[in-house]
Amino acid sequence: MKKLFSYLKRYKKESVLSPCFKLFEVVLELCVPFIVSYMIDNGIGGGNKAIIVRCSLILVAFAAVGFGFAVVAQYFAAKAAAGFAADLRSALYGRIGELSYSDLDSIGVSSLITNMTSDVSRVQNGVNLTLRLLLRSPFVVSGAVAACFVISAKPALGFAAAVPLLLVFVYFIMLFGMKMYSRVQHSLSLTVRRAKENLDGVRVIRAFGVTDSESLRFDAENADLMRDQIRSGRLAALLNPVTFVIVNLAVAVMMYLGAVKVNAGTMTRGETVAMYNLTAMVLVELIKLADLTINITKALSSGRRLSSVLELEPSLKYGKEELSPSGGYAVRLSGASLSYGGKEALSGIDLDIKAGQTVGIIGGTGSGKSSVIALIARYYDRTDGDVRLFGHDVREYPEKQLRRLVGAVPQRAVLFEGTLRENLLSGASDVSDDVINAALKAACADDFVAAKGGIDCRVEQGGKNFSGGQKQRLCVARALLRSPALLILDDSSSALDYATDARMRASIREYSAGMTVLIAAQRVSSVSCADVIYVMDDGMVVASGSHEELLSSCPRYAHIYASQTGGEDNE
Repeated sequence: MKKLFSYLKRYKKESVLSPCFKLFEVVLELCVPFIVSYMIDNGIGGGNKAIIVRCSLILVAFAAVGFGFAVVAQYFAAKAAAGFAADLRSALYGRIGELSYSDLDSIGVSSLITNMTSDVSRVQNGVNLTLRLLLRSPFVVSGAVAACFVISAKPALGFAAAVPLLLVFVYFIMLFGMKMYSRVQHSLSLTVRRAKENLDGVRVIRAFGVTDSESLRFDAENADLMRDQIRSGRLAALLNPVTFVIVNLAVAVMMYLGAVKVNAGTMTRGETVAMYNLTAMVLVELIKLADLTINITKALSSGRRLSSVLELEPSLKYGKEELSPSGGYAVRLSGASLSYGGKEALSGIDLDIKAGQTVGIIGGTGSGKSSVIALIARYYDRTDGDVRLFGHDVREYPEKQLRRLVGAVPQRAVLFEGTLRENLLSGASDVSDDVINAALKAACADDFVAAKGGIDCRVEQGGKNFSGGQKQRLCVARALLRSPALLILDDSSSALDYATDARMRASIREYSAGMTVLIAAQRVSSVSCADVIYVMDDGMVVASGSHEELLSSCPRYAHIYASQTGGEDNE
């Protein structure tokens, strides 16, 4: 939690001024009952109109000045809380960007979305209320109780006895509330995850007619969230009524003792009214403090969740000094293995790619093609063996240098809302329009880009105004623009027809002359022209060689080829 509150350092001035102005307001409020008491005893009781007018004007002045103090305090509190939340959200976003794929897998996207939205908002609200009320309420309570003792000790004792009882009750509410609110946020994360999955897969859900069953699953998780919220709500609902009961009983005792002293002539009516006004102030502040307790408990619960993300050290560590890549082997994997969540995905992979070669990896779904690419691009760290990139252990490269060396086009084509130019220039700078157009032409994307208005055309959210094949070609162009030493195409033509796929591969070969290219695909046609092809099955390399060599020596490759071409080589 210390790291969390370090983001308030930029707002030290606001964090100090807001409580200070609140305390100025409280001082004025505590003076009001004494002015009223004086007005009752000396003005009303004595029939002195001048005193009544003078006291009334003082009360109006106090109200105006107090209002000004309250507005200024609210301004500083809101500024500090909003700035704190903005900095916290930025830090959280930055930390998420530093996390490895395995870190993100373990946390979960839905949980991170809840962190960025609900948790940050709760912490912001908690900071705002804390700056305005955390010092104000205890100061009012202690000041009012002390003032009651100044007026008359015996009645004040009856009221003061209620304060420790309330503090104990509030402590237990916070103790149990923290656990309950953490459970609510966890249930909220699960509900968000279910909603996100259903929204991402809405076409599949409707196509298979499973809308009702998915609705039932969502309703079940939503019902769990509702139950957790009701439980926490019941706990919160106890606070105000119990506070009312305890304080009102204490007020009744105090007023009885005060009435006895008035009858005995040891207290004036004005002092009795002053004590009642002071206890009314205490009641209001204790109700505020009760609400503040609930909000702070929620904020602390959310704060712990945020701290766990901010304090999480990325599992991937990178080198500090830039390395000089060698020109021999671009990639060498020796006995490399990879596990996801304790389950082995790759086992003892040996793979060599010379600089300037075009190498293909082929295999069925789940054979491990993408996992090999994840090791080479270092999205995940190997669990065993050795992975070398341009003569160095891939773990020794600084992250920025590694991303410059490797240009990867993932299986899922992703575009971002904005202009096409902004999407294409991700990670590249100072690139002329001629270079951009050349990359689009190499990816066979120049024709439809021109039809949509050129490189400054608008890209809608998720690139939904482009087809799947168009998005894949744009992602290829984006990777080519970076001129990487190693270009990786991970099944990046799966949405293309065979003719367009062949045309794009020919264009890429011409554009990337001298570049090392690694192509992972399920189509034989996508890798048949590669210098070397690695055949994978069940997380292992089962054969390697050229297209012709594998047709004669590898039954697995020959079977894939025959199933796709009917046994005829149409390349």
